[in-house]
Amino acid sequence: MRELLLTRRLRPVDLYVVDAVLAVVLGASLCAYAALESPEGTGVVEPVWVSVLTGLVIGLPLAVRRRFPVAVAVTVSLATTVALATGVIPNFAAAAPSLSLALAFYTLAVATPPRWSLPVAAGCLAAVVTALATTGGTLWSSSFAVVYGAVMTMPGWLIGWTLRERRAHAARQSEQVTRQAVAEERLRIARELHDIVAHTMSLIVVKAAVGNHVAEASPQEARDALRVIEATGRGALLEMRRALGMLRDDAPYAPAPGLAELPALAGQASFGDVEACLEVTGTVPQEAVPESVGLAVYRIVQESLTNTVKHAAPARCRVTVTIAPADVRVEVADDGRRPIRTHSTGHGLIGMRERVAAHGGDFTAAPRESGGFVVTARLPYTPVEVPT
Repeated sequence: MRELLLTRRLRPVDLYVVDAVLAVVLGASLCAYAALESPEGTGVVEPVWVSVLTGLVIGLPLAVRRRFPVAVAVTVSLATTVALATGVIPNFAAAAPSLSLALAFYTLAVATPPRWSLPVAAGCLAAVVTALATTGGTLWSSSFAVVYGAVMTMPGWLIGWTLRERRAHAARQSEQVTRQAVAEERLRIARELHDIVAHTMSLIVVKAAVGNHVAEASPQEARDALRVIEATGRGALLEMRRALGMLRDDAPYAPAPGLAELPALAGQASFGDVEACLEVTGTVPQEAVPESVGLAVYRIVQESLTNTVKHAAPARCRVTVTIAPADVRVEVADDGRRPIRTHSTGHGLIGMRERVAAHGGDFTAAPRESGGFVVTARLPYTPVEVPT
């Protein structure tokens, strides 16, 4: 319980209570006691109530220093100036009101911009220095008054200004980090949507072309093409809702596609006249592969099959996924009968390369000497502990 009280963040009401205690201690105790002191023979002997009132006027405004920083700084400075100039508080006891000045100037610098706090602090400093200098009679006393007045007022303002600048710098850094995180999240979602749309639209276009071609000669085949289009479209909508749902705070968590969905992905390729053969091997269970790595493997295979459907169908494609203890290796090779446009303006290869780079892996994509195209990727990972 004690540790909780010491480490929890103070509430506004707690801060006001602390300020009230400080105001009472400085006003009723230190400043009032300083006003009661007088040098022998030369000091001003005022009534006790004047000394107590002077101490309260100097100390009590600190209770509202967070709410009215400028007014409190001016009030404490003027009260200190009058007390020192009239001799109610002798010079040798000026250390007591200096504590009130330090707190007032600290709050002034923390709570207000420098363009406002600095002129106010300079004016208050000039008033206090004038009061100290008028009670002395020599040039040395005037010079000492300037130095002593600066020591009384400036450290508090400098500490407050430094803290304000550090807070502003931290806020700017936090805002920059937030903007960067938002940009990265948008890029990630855009990449997901590109992969989903590119894959499904390729299949839909292929089957729509087939259905349109055989609509009159073979109505049954045309209906089969329409069923494929319907199923593919429904799957695409589901994945898009899942990807866009991550932008909403109240959206339920849905696992991203991974290694377990690779067989269904390979089966979809057959709709686009691509005979896909999938082989998943390894000594490590699929559950030990992190979700982010599994999603990257899924998207790489999906984009590779999409490119095969778009540029090489009809073709045969072999997908090999090897799960090792330290990395996952992916190879997608096809025997396309027409060349693939490797210099197209699409973002498929770029997206795959970025996914692999995000995991610190290796990626290659190039035509095969025997014809067709091959994509290889290696994604290192740290195994996830599988519950037994």
